[in-house]
Amino acid sequence: MSHLGLESWTVADYERAAEEYFQALPPEHFMEATRQAYQREITVESFALVRAHRRDLHVFNELLVQYPLNAHLGQVVPDNMLILSAAPIDHTRSYNLPFEPARPFCVLEYVSETNKRKDYHDNLRKYEQELKVPYYLLFDPETKDLRLHRHNGIAYELVAPNAQGRLALPELELEVGVLGGWTRFWFRGQLLPLPAELLQKLVEAEKRADDEKRRADDEKRRADDEKRRADDEKRRADEAEKLIGEETRRADEEKRRADDAARQTEEERKRVADLQAALERAQALLRQLQAQASVEEPPAD
Repeated sequence: MSHLGLESWTVADYERAAEEYFQALPPEHFMEATRQAYQREITVESFALVRAHRRDLHVFNELLVQYPLNAHLGQVVPDNMLILSAAPIDHTRSYNLPFEPARPFCVLEYVSETNKRKDYHDNLRKYEQELKVPYYLLFDPETKDLRLHRHNGIAYELVAPNAQGRLALPELELEVGVLGGWTRFWFRGQLLPLPAELLQKLVEAEKRADDEKRRADDEKRRADDEKRRADDEKRRADEAEKLIGEETRRADEEKRRADDAARQTEEERKRVADLQAALERAQALLRQLQAQASVEEPPAD
């Protein structure tokens, strides 16, 4: 397909060029090493979290970028590409710069052990000189070599690590660094977790919740037992108080009966004393009468 007259090309022309590009790729191009695949997975998962805060951030994976270059068609396929655009981005098989709302903001390449030159030299030249991409992040999973290039308007210069030893992209409030042998990302100072880490935290949180629930259930059971014991103690205390009340009533009744008996006894004693006194008076009167009768009786002849 002729590349002359690119200024008159339509989206369909770019799509046909993209089809030709893919048809010409050798089979080994579609074979990705496990380390590169895992690093790509980390990147995509991390930026999915960033997008929750930055809706203008668009993340693409192995998307062909096509652009006019001195009457020729430039083509490159970043492992990952970041676009900053408030406008929606629609694409099919390629990102065709004359028809897109924004140019690439950052490209990420994961160095292949069998073709280091492509990322360290060939692609760097395209991103630096042809596309002038503001940031180029390069990571070698084998050697753990991490580099962040920033375009100064003329050429790339390496970004120096900050106080935390990380490389900053201030426009995205983002930092990158090697952690556990992989390139990891920090957003607003916080490490972006991976799904496996989130799942682990979720499992740990669920376990803590289960432990807390079990402890709460144990506490509730102990509290119920204590309440039951307290209720039993109160019931026994109430029963004891009731018995004491009944015993007190019986004692009061016995005392009342004893008082009545004592009163009756005292009355009987008093009656006996009165009777005794009356008897004594009667006996005294009888003796007196007998004495008088003896004095008045005439002498016998």
